[in-house]
Amino acid sequence: MLKTRFTELFGVERPIVQGGLQHLALAKLAAAVSNAGGLGQITAAAFPDPISFREEVRLCKSLTDKPFAINFALGHRPMFDLLDVALEEGVRCISITAGNPDTMIQHVRNAGLAEEVKILVLVAGIRAAQKAESLGAHCVIAVGYEGGGHLGRDDIGTLVLVPRILDAVKIPVLASGGIGDARGLAAALALGASGIEMGTRFVATRECIAHQNYKEALVAARETDTEIIERSIGRPGRALRGKVSQDIIKLEATNPSLEQLLPFISGEVNKQAAVSGEMDAGFVWAGQIAGLINDIPTVQELLERMANGAEEILSNLAKNVVQPKA
Repeated sequence: MLKTRFTELFGVERPIVQGGLQHLALAKLAAAVSNAGGLGQITAAAFPDPISFREEVRLCKSLTDKPFAINFALGHRPMFDLLDVALEEGVRCISITAGNPDTMIQHVRNAGLAEEVKILVLVAGIRAAQKAESLGAHCVIAVGYEGGGHLGRDDIGTLVLVPRILDAVKIPVLASGGIGDARGLAAALALGASGIEMGTRFVATRECIAHQNYKEALVAARETDTEIIERSIGRPGRALRGKVSQDIIKLEATNPSLEQLLPFISGEVNKQAAVSGEMDAGFVWAGQIAGLINDIPTVQELLERMANGAEEILSNLAKNVVQPKA
């Protein structure tokens, strides 16, 4: 078994975290990941009110008795009401992305749960990682330029970013971006990471509610079939190349106002393709790992082959290293 600082601290069997996929990270997927030994997540941003969110959390609890997390993507709206629901329902792991985690972490502290709730923070640079650590985060997720969805602004690849952040903080670090198979997991562990987070790879699983058109598009895609959108407004994100993503890039080249750009980049436009399957009417997020996605397995199948494969790779590496002669 792949035991790491992350698995020990978060009480999971495998050092694999499912990303907080917009519109897609719901109870069924989260429970499947947790049941398979990883850490599944529900994305709070998908829910308009505490009532519907509580129902989803309770559904997840009915589907797994393993730890799962709630992802809070900041910037959508204040979500303290949803955080309260998560804490009331006994969720003891949260992840914070796309913003300053200070107020959310303080909210947990004010609830008297700082010792119980484990906190992950997604970062794309050293300063953000150090800030998260200073605020009380238990783990940071270092997302590199290869990743899908919103990224950092500095275009730093995972292979460089992870060691840089490992050198800058003492808490466990997970690698994210460009990882989707056993080789990526083994490579992350070899870098010194305590595990990985994956987003795009979990879209192409049977338990994910993503439309089949989205999943098949990922299987068909090459690593060169993604592009960066929303760079003009300071929040670059990697999407699968398509009609709408191309329209967005063309519009961004004209230096549009945010008001002009919003109709093209809204969550509803993303959802139209990701959930409804209208791939020419919306856009979908995807990392460069799409080039290595060749099938649509169950979550259990995916995690088993990744963990087992990584163990074999690391074992073979240890055997094949030539020892210097005395």
